[in-house]
Amino acid sequence: MKGNDFVVWLLRTPLHAFMGNTALITVIGRKTGRTITLPVSYDREGDTLWILTARNRTWWQNLAQGAHVTLRLRGRDVDGYGELLREEGAVAAQIGQYVLHLPLSARWLGLRVNNGVASCEDSARLAKDQLFVKVRISDSRLD
Repeated sequence: MKGNDFVVWLLRTPLHAFMGNTALITVIGRKTGRTITLPVSYDREGDTLWILTARNRTWWQNLAQGAHVTLRLRGRDVDGYGELLREEGAVAAQIGQYVLHLPLSARWLGLRVNNGVASCEDSARLAKDQLFVKVRISDSRLD
């Protein structure tokens, strides 16, 4: 069993509560039609989830034109619509918000933070290698 397999299993059990801001996202392959499910970390703002992912990953390319996604979020399956935020300036700005809401993420992202604000230089550097998947949740009963 690989590490991701264990996380996927854990998120499907009652132990999901110990996983914090980690969810499962399921997308449909645009070329193959196969379902792709993987664990992702997210920042939630109301009915929107922001998922930071590396540009060299491939799963997010299935959302290039926007697409339906399913999330396993806090023990429930919910529907959403995923879109990409790729423009580096916009990604850098969103990284600032991401770190503001999830301060522990700064360390594993390699961002310097001063008084809760991410370094502009570090955010710009990171935006070259990262992008955001923005998911609008369809189910308002999540709270």
